[in-house]
Amino acid sequence: MSRVRVLVVEDVVKILKNQIKLLETYPDLEIVGSALSGEAALEEVERCRPDVILCDLGLPQMSGIDVTRQVKAKYPEIEILIFTIFDEEEKVLEAIKAGASGYLLKGAEADKVVDAIKEVHSGGSVIQPNLARSLLRHFQMPEEGPAPTEPPPAPTPAEQPTGGLQVEVRKQLTARELEVLQMIAKGLSNNEAARVLGLSKATIRTHLEHIYQKLDVTNRVEAVTEGVRQGIIEV
Repeated sequence: MSRVRVLVVEDVVKILKNQIKLLETYPDLEIVGSALSGEAALEEVERCRPDVILCDLGLPQMSGIDVTRQVKAKYPEIEILIFTIFDEEEKVLEAIKAGASGYLLKGAEADKVVDAIKEVHSGGSVIQPNLARSLLRHFQMPEEGPAPTEPPPAPTPAEQPTGGLQVEVRKQLTARELEVLQMIAKGLSNNEAARVLGLSKATIRTHLEHIYQKLDVTNRVEAVTEGVRQGIIEV
């Protein structure tokens, strides 16, 4: 199997060098470029065409969000992992909306970073449990406005509280799919979920594809959010 081509973007020279030094020890990765700014990152993307970009969120001038947006607009096949800190939930949300496949907390162990790179390269996403709960709050349904002056129409059978959508979703998702969704909600990667459940990574991906179809979503963040909204999982 060919190695994953990685571009590392970080504005602090010492941190950048340490990241590259650690990642270069993993035979499954090939560090094809590095950049100290968002502008330089875009030039490097043109030059080296990486599979995955490991990008600091808090870059000067052009932020990691801007880098993500511009790269995904031109090269949608390139996956982007954002490095963030605890107090950047709003920015993490914007990065995901811009097309980032996930995020990692700064200071994460090298093995965790490498697993995340492989995860997004294979089509997965990465949600860290430390920020998952805060991130989910941003996806919740907006609060209801003032009560309407006229009574709403009678609910259809699919909307009834006792026999409505929540029950329908519970019937659609299998016990194993609910189990997989719950683990994803806790921040486990596909690899980690596979190890815990004693399944292959390919089987986890298949379960996720079925979950996305049944919940009518396109990624794991939306799937977890919808699962929480429907009350079928907890975080």
